[in-house]
Amino acid sequence: MYDPLHTGHRLARRTAVWQAGTTALLALMFLLQGVPHAFAVVVGGAAMLVGGAIAARLMVGGGVQAAAGVVIRWFAGVILKWGVVLVVVPLAMAVWGLPPVPLLAGVIAALVAQMLALSRR
Repeated sequence: MYDPLHTGHRLARRTAVWQAGTTALLALMFLLQGVPHAFAVVVGGAAMLVGGAIAARLMVGGGVQAAAGVVIRWFAGVILKWGVVLVVVPLAMAVWGLPPVPLLAGVIAALVAQMLALSRR
């Protein structure tokens, strides 16, 4: 039996694994520049990962609903996801003094991993 909610949960888990793996690999590469650079990559990737997890929970967690409810949950999830990223990235630069290039590289790597995970069957 086809269960679209189960498929959505499985896709969210796969996306999180891909994002975590990509972020870890990039952090290892930036470790050559130093620990702060590697930590910045991890923070950037983690911001995308946590934002994506919140969005996925909101998008898939509502069960079967009418189309209007699904669209509202989808938009709310996207707004929350990018809200997390747009709060974490400036705070990481201002409060912790993390370098911006590796921080943004972590965000971009996690975003690319998300797109690749979502495009696979």
